[in-house]
Amino acid sequence: MPPRKQNPERRWSMYRQLHDDVSRLLEEEGLYFTFNKKDTDEGCHRSYDTNITGRFICRNKKCGSPGWSSKMVAITIRMYPGARYNARVYHQSCKSCNCLSRPLLNDTYAERIAYRIKKWNGIEVETPHYSGNSELPHNEDLCEGCKAGHCKRRNNGFIGYY
Repeated sequence: MPPRKQNPERRWSMYRQLHDDVSRLLEEEGLYFTFNKKDTDEGCHRSYDTNITGRFICRNKKCGSPGWSSKMVAITIRMYPGARYNARVYHQSCKSCNCLSRPLLNDTYAERIAYRIKKWNGIEVETPHYSGNSELPHNEDLCEGCKAGHCKRRNNGFIGYY
């Protein structure tokens, strides 16, 4: 029997289950979008890299890490014809054991996506106040967004959030 082929670890995720949160924020401005399930740049007519905040839990049972919070979770927001969008959220690796981890997200996910879609649709929106930069240095080697060229903090250079 041939050896089983292992699936490569996912370096990003899409959070379709958070679409209702995004949708509620868009509906405030009369925008009605659907989530594009297909994770591709093909057909995408707008895309924007930004960052959100989140919490990571190391999946390695042998690792003693309690997990970590990040103010620099890289995402790529994409808009498609027909009022469709999606967002690719990049994973990070544990500093203790290098195990890849998928983030647990908070409200910044829906807020950032809704903000960007509103801007793309010509709606005047006030740039939200961001409550602070991380005091810790950003480790590019642990950030899948940096590796893919989609992190706003790569090379420790803060570029902006919205």
